[in-house]
Amino acid sequence: MSLDRQLVQKIAHLARLEISEQETDMYVETLSRILGLIEQMNAIDTTGVAPMAHPTDTGLRLRDDAVSETDQSGKFQRLAPAAEAGLYLVPKVIE
Repeated sequence: MSLDRQLVQKIAHLARLEISEQETDMYVETLSRILGLIEQMNAIDTTGVAPMAHPTDTGLRLRDDAVSETDQSGKFQRLAPAAEAGLYLVPKVIE
């Protein structure tokens, strides 16, 4: 499929994009090539080819659910301007 300048300008207008005359020529060529590639892909017979959700169709490797860091909440709360009962205290912003 080949696009012309008028169609590219109309698409740009609908997308609320401002493109110059030079850019219009570039977009005509680029978009026409993209649409040509899509036409080539659509022409390929995919009968009997099962759709894939993922190229490798493998499961995720899971790691053990184990604690890997020490509890440093006390250290961080000592740095906070205000903390009480393990919670950070902040100024009230909604009344």
